Amino acid sequence: MTTEPRRVLIVDDEPQIRRFLRISLTSQGFQVLEATTGREGLAQVHQEGPDLVLLDLGLPDMDGQAVLDRLRTASRVPVIVVSVRGQEAEKVRALDRGANDYVTKPFGIRELLARIRALLRHQAREHVDAPVVRYARHDLAIDLRARQVLKGGEPVHLTPKEYAVLERLCRHAGRVVTQTQLLREVWGPTHAEDTHYLRIVVSKLRHKLGDAPEGPHLLQTEAGVGYRLLVEPVP
Repeated sequence: MTTEPRRVLIVDDEPQIRRFLRISLTSQGFQVLEATTGREGLAQVHQEGPDLVLLDLGLPDMDGQAVLDRLRTASRVPVIVVSVRGQEAEKVRALDRGANDYVTKPFGIRELLARIRALLRHQAREHVDAPVVRYARHDLAIDLRARQVLKGGEPVHLTPKEYAVLERLCRHAGRVVTQTQLLREVWGPTHAEDTHYLRIVVSKLRHKLGDAPEGPHLLQTEAGVGYRLLVEPVP
C-alpha cells in the first residue's frame, strides 16, 4: 500500500529561499506548495489543506504575525516560522500566537528538516489518538480525526469558529473550559475579553446540534466561568 507524500506549504516572497526549500523538501519525498503573500498562503491552507506550513514574517502584503492570527482561527496545521527576525520578543510573540516552532534565517537545512519531521510525527500521534465523541440522546458523533460532525448519520455544517470551539470542548469533554481559554485559542490573544463572540457561537452550536437552549443537555454553561461539553458513552 502506498501513502500520499506529506505536503508542505512555503509562504515566502523570496524566490531563492523558496527554490532552496523546494529542492531540499522534494529530495526528502515531500510535496511542496508555494505562496508569495500572506493572503495567498491563507487561501492555500483553506483550499489545499497542507500538512505543515513554513511561514516567513516579512511578507509584502501583511505581517506574518497577522497571518498567524488569521490562520489559527480556522486551522491547527503545524506552523514553523522561518524568519530573519531573531529577537526573543519576536519569537515569543509568534509562539504565543500559535506557531509550533521558530527558525531564524540563515538556517541549517538538516536542522529544519529534523524539526519538520518531529512536528509531523507529533501530528500523526494526535490524529491516531483523536477520539470520536458521541452523544446518544442527540444521535450525534464528533469525529476529531476526520474533522467531521454527524447528526443522525448526516453531516452538520459548522463554520470554522464553531468547529474550533466544539473541538476544544471535545478534547476536554466533561471538564469546564474557561471563556478566556476559548477566546484566546479560537479568536486570538487580543480577543480574550470579547465574550459576546463566544456566546453567539455557542448559541449557534446548540441550534445546529439540537441542544435546546432553555435546557441544554450537551453544551452546559458554567456561569461566569466557561462551558462544559457533557457526553455519555454509546454502547
